[in-house]
Amino acid sequence: MTSTVEPLVAVVTTDLSAITRGRSVVESKLQKIAATGVGWLQANLSLTPFNSIVDPNPWGSSGDVRLVPDLNARFRTVLTGSATPFDMVAGNIVELDGSPWVGCTRTMLRDALAELKAATGLSVIATFEHEFHIEGDFVPGHSLSFQALRRTDPFAPNLMAALEEAGVAPEVVIAEFGNEQFEVTHEPADALAAADRAVAIREITREVARNAGWRASFTPKAAPDAVGNGLHIHFSFIDAAGKPATYDPARPGGLSSQAGAFCAGVLRHLPGITAMTAASVSSYYRLKPHSWSSSYTWLADRDREASLRICPTVTIGGRDPARQYNIEYRAADATGNPYLSLAAIILAGLEGLKAKLPTPPLVTGDPTLMSEAERKKLGLVRLPETLPAALDALAADSTVTGWFAPVFVETFLGLKRHETERLAGLDPVAVCDLYRTLY
Repeated sequence: MTSTVEPLVAVVTTDLSAITRGRSVVESKLQKIAATGVGWLQANLSLTPFNSIVDPNPWGSSGDVRLVPDLNARFRTVLTGSATPFDMVAGNIVELDGSPWVGCTRTMLRDALAELKAATGLSVIATFEHEFHIEGDFVPGHSLSFQALRRTDPFAPNLMAALEEAGVAPEVVIAEFGNEQFEVTHEPADALAAADRAVAIREITREVARNAGWRASFTPKAAPDAVGNGLHIHFSFIDAAGKPATYDPARPGGLSSQAGAFCAGVLRHLPGITAMTAASVSSYYRLKPHSWSSSYTWLADRDREASLRICPTVTIGGRDPARQYNIEYRAADATGNPYLSLAAIILAGLEGLKAKLPTPPLVTGDPTLMSEAERKKLGLVRLPETLPAALDALAADSTVTGWFAPVFVETFLGLKRHETERLAGLDPVAVCDLYRTLY
C-alpha cells in the first residue's frame, strides 16, 4: 500500500529584516483557512536576520494576530527542481477581529496606494529589478557576456521557466557586471503585485540555485570591494482613466508636473527613508559615489549615479514613449522589505504632490567635484553614510515617522539599532561575509 504526500502551501509575510517567514498547510486546507488565516505573533516583527528576537521589544511574549492569505497573490511552480511544488501565498497580518494590524507592511503599501489614489487619482505601476550573485564552482567569465550566463546552464532557463509558471512574468535574465553576478527583471505590474513578485523572485531564485548545488545571495555587498547588488525600484503612474501620467514631452526630461512633484517629495525625504530601503550595515558600503548606486539626493536623466533616474524610452517602430516612461529609485537593496520600501517611496512622493513642490533640477556632472555652494543650489544632500546615521535621519524626520504607528517606528529603530550593535566589532570583510550567508 502506497501513500501520497500532499504538497504544502506556505502562507507568508516578509518582516523588517526582509526575511520571508510563514506557516504551511496542506494544499487541501488552503481554502478552509483562507478567511481566518493562521496564527502569528506580534513579536515576530522584532525578529533579526540572525534568528533571534530583539529583547526588549514593544511586543513581549503575549498577544496573537492572524496571517491571512491573499489568494490572488499565490505563486506556484513545479519547475524549481525540488521534490514538491514551490507554493507560496502572500498574506496580510490582521488582529483577531480581522482589522488591520499596525505592523503589517503589506497593508502599509496597500494603504499608501489607496491614499495616493484618493488624493490625486493616480495609481502606481512598478517593477523590482533584482541583482544577485551565485556561489559555485565556475570557470571565470567576462562581465555581461553570453559565455558568463551559459556556463551556469541550465540555471537561467530553469529560473525563467519557474518564474513564468509561478506567475511572476519575468522579462530578462543576464550575467551582470560583477563576478558571478546576475540580474533578473519582471514585467511592470500594479505596485502591490510588484512587491509580491519581488518576494517570489528572491525565494524562487534561491531554490533553483540550491537545487543546482549553489547558493544565490541578494546581499548588498559580497565583499567590501565587490560590485554591489542593488534592488532598483521602477515606478510610473496612470490616471483615473488608465492613461499614462508620468510623461510630458514639453517639460524638462519629459517629466510631467505631477511626476516632478512626486520626485521632489522623494528627494526631500530621501535621507529619512534610506534606512528602510537600504536596511543593513553593508548597504552603506554600496551607497557611495562612483559606484553606480546612489550617494546624493539627485534626480537625473539616464545617469546611474543618481538616486532617481529617468529611464530611457525608445521610439523604434513608432513605440509610444508615454507608455514606457518610468523613474528608477536606486537607493535600495534586498535587505529592505519590498512592501515597506515602496510604501515609503509612495508616501514621500505624496508629500511632494500635496505641497505642489516644483520639479527638482535635472543634475548633470559629478557632485563630489562640485563646491558645497553648487551642491546646495542644486539641492544635493549627501545620503547617510552608515546605517546608524540613516536611523538617526529617520528618527529626525517627523514627517516620515508620522506615516507609521509609533510602535512600528519603535520596533523598526530598535531592530536596526540592535543589528548595528551586534556587528559593531566586525570589520567590513566579516560584515560582508555574514550578510552574504543571510541574504
